[in-house]
Amino acid sequence: MSKTIGWDIGGAHLKAVLLDEKGDVVQVLQLPCPLWKSLNHLENSINDALQAFKIAPTGADGFNIKHAITMTGELVDLFVNRHEGVVEISNLAAKLLGKDTLFYAANVGFVRLERVSEFWSHIASTNWHASASALAMHVSDALFVDIGSTTTDIIAISNGKVTSENLSDANRMADDSLVYTGVVRTPVMALAQKIAFEGVEVNVAAEYFATMADVYRLTDELLPEFDQAESADGKGKTALESARRLARMIGRDVEDKPIKTWKTLAETCKTVQMQQIKTAMLKHLKPSITIIGAGAGSFLVKQIAHDLKREFMPACSPVSMRVSHINNQLQLVYSAGTTFTVAEHIKVNLKALETCFTAFAVACLANKWQARQHA
Repeated sequence: MSKTIGWDIGGAHLKAVLLDEKGDVVQVLQLPCPLWKSLNHLENSINDALQAFKIAPTGADGFNIKHAITMTGELVDLFVNRHEGVVEISNLAAKLLGKDTLFYAANVGFVRLERVSEFWSHIASTNWHASASALAMHVSDALFVDIGSTTTDIIAISNGKVTSENLSDANRMADDSLVYTGVVRTPVMALAQKIAFEGVEVNVAAEYFATMADVYRLTDELLPEFDQAESADGKGKTALESARRLARMIGRDVEDKPIKTWKTLAETCKTVQMQQIKTAMLKHLKPSITIIGAGAGSFLVKQIAHDLKREFMPACSPVSMRVSHINNQLQLVYSAGTTFTVAEHIKVNLKALETCFTAFAVACLANKWQARQHA
């Protein structure tokens, strides 16, 4: 086997996971990538990731590298439509990573660049399918919930298979397997028109004053390494600055109340978002099914599972993973936020892997797919 990099190309972030020749995790990376501004941002982020992995574009460093890509970035308004987005992103990726780059096409498997245009609808925004398919190799029945920076995917796994037949965002939004809410970029105004504040229902400003990142900074649940999006006002990310933005959502100034009041409002916003996600999950949740969480908002999945009195499992847990370096190997056992180190300079944070699980999943699926092709 060759080394493999799994790539998840989003509209706001680029996620990448490097596997060694044995399929073991070596390095995990998430980079900001405001693709809606220009393709140059994607090119720069891919090159930055390759540099971080110490791999030159198109394998020019002599390593045998396999690249597997899934994407949601085709949705950004840089492109006229999703077909154009898939093709443009794929062309750029293949230029940087080589003509043998594999693109995940859901039930079709993987395709190379020359077939991307033909299968674009299977490629567009099917990163959730990659994650659920990788998990389905290890768990028979579960509800997989991936809460990211912008969206929430809710996918049922039954008898070791992904049950959803809907691939398009339009159909998935209609059946509540795709909910447009996340823990970083979602505007607070998208939560509700009214919200409880000091015992009174107050109107929420229909303005882009604050995001859910402000909320989860105030609840102290958003890890800084995944807080990569620009704030609503372009200013800082301290608790005070986050509270200032959140106060504007109900027509207030942060100085009107002590910081504790704004933290309480943040908890209220969190409760509203959790209820929205929980309502969607209940449409897909079967009795006695384990809930598996992934994404930057996996902490919310865990709390919802607790509320529903269901077993919770982080996405990394059912998948056998090792971190390898030279002759050293370490079996990873899940412990939230724990960093396991091999040798002196190779380390993988499992929380990072949980957040970038889709990139890991598409790399694993590519290894399995290619092994079948050569069998």
